[in-house]
Amino acid sequence: MGDENTILGATHARHLLRRAGFGARATDVQAFAGLTRGVAADRLLSFKPAKFRPGGKDIWRRRVSWLKYMVRVRAPLQEKLVLFWHDHFATGNDKVQDHAWMADQNRLLRLHCKGNFKDFVKAINVDPAMMEYLDTFRNFKDQPNENYARELMELFTLGVHDLAGAPNYEQQDIVQIARAFSGWGWDYSRRRVAFRDWAHDYNSEYESERGPKVIFKNHGGFGPSGRDFTQPGGEGPQEISQVVDIIFEHRDSDGKSTVARFITGKLLEYFAHRLPPYPDNATIIDRIIQRSGFDTSWDLRRLVREIFVDDFFYETAAPPFTSTIPKSVVWPVDFVVTTLRLLKVSPRSDKWGNWYIEGGAYGNVTDYLAEMGQILFEPPSVFGWDWEESWINSATLLARYSFARDVAMARGSKSYHLRPQLLMDLSLTAPSDIVDAVTNVLGIADQLTASERQTLIDYLGSGPLDLNDPGVRQKKLHGLFALALQAPHFHLH
Repeated sequence: MGDENTILGATHARHLLRRAGFGARATDVQAFAGLTRGVAADRLLSFKPAKFRPGGKDIWRRRVSWLKYMVRVRAPLQEKLVLFWHDHFATGNDKVQDHAWMADQNRLLRLHCKGNFKDFVKAINVDPAMMEYLDTFRNFKDQPNENYARELMELFTLGVHDLAGAPNYEQQDIVQIARAFSGWGWDYSRRRVAFRDWAHDYNSEYESERGPKVIFKNHGGFGPSGRDFTQPGGEGPQEISQVVDIIFEHRDSDGKSTVARFITGKLLEYFAHRLPPYPDNATIIDRIIQRSGFDTSWDLRRLVREIFVDDFFYETAAPPFTSTIPKSVVWPVDFVVTTLRLLKVSPRSDKWGNWYIEGGAYGNVTDYLAEMGQILFEPPSVFGWDWEESWINSATLLARYSFARDVAMARGSKSYHLRPQLLMDLSLTAPSDIVDAVTNVLGIADQLTASERQTLIDYLGSGPLDLNDPGVRQKKLHGLFALALQAPHFHLH
């Protein structure tokens, strides 16, 4: 059993860097090997959240802007967290239809990505993109809209059921919370979210038909009387904050913080792998909450740190890569950004906003991602993307392999080409040494079985290779990079 004082070996350092960022460069592995889990986690989490906001005059350019930022960012854990929150607070421009709002939300996710989670939820409450996407802007006292009230509990804070399978809320709670969010709109003259008193549901107008503004009469450990969300601040714009305060007091059927367990579980499965069934999942989640104090502080930085020092996180690291080791499927964006970062390839830009690979089919990076099943700023629904096996089917695998092939075929001397001379020693001649060098660049050398390694060696042939010969380099070495990029080891971690 390990803890925050456990020393990282190279394998665990590489695992931490892959899961907490985009790939693991050999120099970074060397820098982290020998550190304790706690010191390594603190180093990764030491970044100051950037104010970066994707730029561009349309959603396509903003999408590319964010991808470029991920490739060059010095604190990759920041963007790994932003990706998680983009999925958690899923918002799509297909409905929002305002790329500036989407860029603003992206910056909001970045600024709050490791801060106080309760403050984060309150900020999302009044985010214009979210208010448009989940219809807060169309929630009026005489025509209530329940979309945001439902997702605030179901997806953002509580979950439909707790870990033991008990319901966390009921329809009446959604109805009442929707009342709190009525009356909010967009002030076009001042270009900001504004509370419109005339459109807000005040109890004096609707109590006879809707009852008092009380939630959780039958759930959450609040007793049969529930909680009045107009107290202590009264009615008006403050209700949306008071609702969140009450939600964060919710207790599940085990008497534990429902919000803390829900968020901890999601982050664990994002950074590690799928949790076991109840009650084993509760044991893992609760020990991380207990160490982090997340159920009282709501400190996301501390929570992520405790995930990165826990044995559950490192269960997937043991080499070699076999079916008995639990693994997690790399997200398409993670796969693409990791590939570009590790290979030091900068796709080529043009005046139309395209960002394309200079090889193979010369495809646009965003098109490859769409074919892999992930379009930034366009999650498929309010539920975000489906993870794990849902990332993998015959079509999405073909898209991943095509991207790997085309990156490997981007041959030349420019920054948008794959230049092996920047990545390895071209004086190597033995096929075994070349295979080791390439798989080390990609961070999968220790995951290969002996037979898998031999298969790659056999691809190069039996004799010595002259990698300084352009023909040999472009045919054999670039081909080896393509094969390694297509290997399961690079798509699972």
